[in-house]
Amino acid sequence: QLRKAKLHVEKAIKEKKIFTVLGPYPIIRRLLRARGWVERRGLPSNGRQQKQQLGDQKKRQLQKRASNEQGEAVLNSRGEAQPSLGTKEPLHHPRPHNTEDKGEEEDRKEDKEQCNEDSDDIHNFMSSLVEDQVPNFLWTLRLGGIDRELLQRIEMVNHHPGAHALNTKEGLCQSLKNSSWFEQVDLNSFFPRCYRLGITEEQEAFIEDFRLTAARSLLKLALEKVEDRAVETEQSPKSEKGPGRRFSHPMPSTAESGSPLYPQLVEDALKVCEQHLGVLGHQDIDRKTPSPCRTCIAWDRFLHEYYRVAHEGARLALSGEQRKQCQHLLERLGEQLPQLAIEGTLNVWILKPSAKSRGRGIVCATRLEKVLELARSCTDPSVRLCEWVVQKYVEQPLTIFDTKFDIRQWFVVTDWNPLTAWFYRDSYLRFCSRPFSLRSLEPARHLCNVSIQKRYKAAPLDPRVPPDRIWSHKQFQAHLARLGRADAWHRVLVPGMKAAIMDTLRCTQHQVSSRKGCFELFGADFLIAEDCQPWLLRGDRLESTDRLCQATMSPCSAVTRRLCANVQRDTLRLVLDRKDDPTCSIGAFELLYKEAAVPTLLPVKLNLMVEGCSLKKP
Repeated sequence: QLRKAKLHVEKAIKEKKIFTVLGPYPIIRRLLRARGWVERRGLPSNGRQQKQQLGDQKKRQLQKRASNEQGEAVLNSRGEAQPSLGTKEPLHHPRPHNTEDKGEEEDRKEDKEQCNEDSDDIHNFMSSLVEDQVPNFLWTLRLGGIDRELLQRIEMVNHHPGAHALNTKEGLCQSLKNSSWFEQVDLNSFFPRCYRLGITEEQEAFIEDFRLTAARSLLKLALEKVEDRAVETEQSPKSEKGPGRRFSHPMPSTAESGSPLYPQLVEDALKVCEQHLGVLGHQDIDRKTPSPCRTCIAWDRFLHEYYRVAHEGARLALSGEQRKQCQHLLERLGEQLPQLAIEGTLNVWILKPSAKSRGRGIVCATRLEKVLELARSCTDPSVRLCEWVVQKYVEQPLTIFDTKFDIRQWFVVTDWNPLTAWFYRDSYLRFCSRPFSLRSLEPARHLCNVSIQKRYKAAPLDPRVPPDRIWSHKQFQAHLARLGRADAWHRVLVPGMKAAIMDTLRCTQHQVSSRKGCFELFGADFLIAEDCQPWLLRGDRLESTDRLCQATMSPCSAVTRRLCANVQRDTLRLVLDRKDDPTCSIGAFELLYKEAAVPTLLPVKLNLMVEGCSLKKP
């Protein structure tokens, strides 16, 4: 076995099949070994860690060489290696030397265990023989900490350098806001409005957006009135028949009896929305003063009264003429604002720390002062104010059995110049643990992250929702068919997700370093609106799928156990097997986008010169 192992290592070195896996990726490791690859365990780190690791590595190398020589000396007459291969300590429980008094059944059991030990020991032995080899393939959780010089020598790596523009909330928010400089992309058609609170201009833009959304929400509340009599606006999960639905019958108001009807409130909202339409129509293009939307009404008073109407059940006076004006204005705004349909009436926003994953630190809020206070009062020293992003919450999502869900959709980027992306046809849904309701903003109802929902295992749930809160996309298609919307998946959802991913990649392409041989498997999270339109959530997280399900590709249900294994298998087919055989199967991947090759731009550090002559007046 040792001789065969040495020959196998020599062949792997010759064919450039040395790999390193950093992190718990047993499927990747098994698939590479099945292809004849040999693993090199561990890589040197930067700085002090690198020096210490190199010293320890040399010691281990000398010890292993000595033990390997000893192991070769104890080969038996059949050429089989002893259990421990001569190592000082076996990796598993050693087989006892004295077995005369053991039963026959016990001997067979130990022989079976020994075969597994020998298999692991053989791989450990082969790894020791390639410790000095530079890996040809690296699969790791993150690139930070790996020696940069060594990293440059590795031919294939599962991360692109500088991909923070795509896989952090702040980076994606910034990239998409700059999209107009590079691509003709309508950002508001697939990505809910998002702002970085640490940037003064963006914080001011958020405050203005919050106020305008409150004005539009008030018009929607006004249209819920029948004739000219006031009705309640409080929500209850018991009476909801769908996302964002209001009471069809009056409910007890939390406002005091005889509370004011706020006759001026609707008039103020109409005035603000009329001014906003003028801004959207560029009627204020020559103005030198602040936006009229900021100064046309007393905003502190308006928001205070709006909160009472929207959240406390206060009454609202509305005339028939005002009702017509509300309808007309909302129709005109709907033509200009693609996100009007997802806004609802409560003006909910979601606040997120930029670089955290798995739902950590995310909160929902409905009041402007609360959002700003939450960002400023963060006690986590690792999160600065500039690393907080706030995004418009989709108040009108499609629900399944009155439960919110999102879709995890995979894709792979194999090159950034020319941009080449592959779409994975299989995906899955993640459910919340409690029925959807905007009356309560607890995470169990609004955050679909697996790591968040596992805290609510005992939460009451509709019996039709699976206990593991996971569905495959095929189960979702069957559900849509039962609702009479069988064609929605192929005609609306998949094209919408593909367009959002492609537009996002084109907007971030200019900020990611292009290096041949790198690839990356990403997971995008989409929320589905009532009209089946997909909305990209992750500016929040369009992140590396390494963070899927407790930080790695570890499955969290029967569905993800199958899909996670399949996507890893198909990724290796795409990036490895396809190099040698372009016609080989790549599983569920399909080409999403491949652009024409673009010449590499000259480095900005070169001395540039403009040649020409000045124009002189005749």
